[in-house]
Amino acid sequence: MIPAAEVKRALRQWREEGFAVLPGLVPPDVLAALRARADDIVLGRVDHAPFFFQHDTVTGRYEDLTYGEGWVGPSTNYRKVEKLERDPIFAAWIASPLLEPIVRAAVGDDVVLYRAILMNKAARGPGGVGGTVLPWHQDAGALWGLDRDPELQLWTALDDAGLDAGCLEIVPGSHLAGRATPLGGKIPDEVAEAARAHERKVCVPAKAGDVVLIHNLVWHGSAANRTDRPRRAMSACYMPSTTRCVRKKRAPRTFPRVHFGGARPAR
Repeated sequence: MIPAAEVKRALRQWREEGFAVLPGLVPPDVLAALRARADDIVLGRVDHAPFFFQHDTVTGRYEDLTYGEGWVGPSTNYRKVEKLERDPIFAAWIASPLLEPIVRAAVGDDVVLYRAILMNKAARGPGGVGGTVLPWHQDAGALWGLDRDPELQLWTALDDAGLDAGCLEIVPGSHLAGRATPLGGKIPDEVAEAARAHERKVCVPAKAGDVVLIHNLVWHGSAANRTDRPRRAMSACYMPSTTRCVRKKRAPRTFPRVHFGGARPAR
């Protein structure tokens, strides 16, 4: 278990700066299982139907991403795989007792999951980069269709994410000002420039097995991968069970409850 003093330190930094790192939290056998399962999912060794896929660009430009294609066959160049809570290996980590004290202290005793996603920046290709530059954004806002903004996501490094591999970049304290726009998501360029985001940013390199607490409202992004190794991370967003979906065009979403102890979250 995480020492109580380390939990308090991480939560204090997360509340004040919008992020905190818990180094080496993932046990080696669990890390190996998560990495192998990520390979199995993107290479079609397990049924791909439960998941949502987005393939990546070959240019590294966020503007060149395509949407709506989903599964395009076995590939190590998927940018994003969503609905990892449907997989027993990833679900066990989402509900791991190692994460429980952090989640309960930040969210409460009755916890649901907004999403669990694999974020991938493939090894560099012929153009010298892999994956896509992720611009400044907030993981909240009207775009998310909720009655309140979530606050906690846990970002688990499956591979080393160094300065040359597209590590997290964060604008410390930016969450304290709330939403940059009502919609949320990508920060408009003029807003980021006015706030001097690139001058204020800090890089947050991580080793495989590190877990980073990220406040959903903190401005964060990442560069492309310029190494010969993939840079994969899993992000799980936890919310109080009282959170409600307010979307109108389709039936409101329901969210799986997280039962800590390694059991699979309820569907």
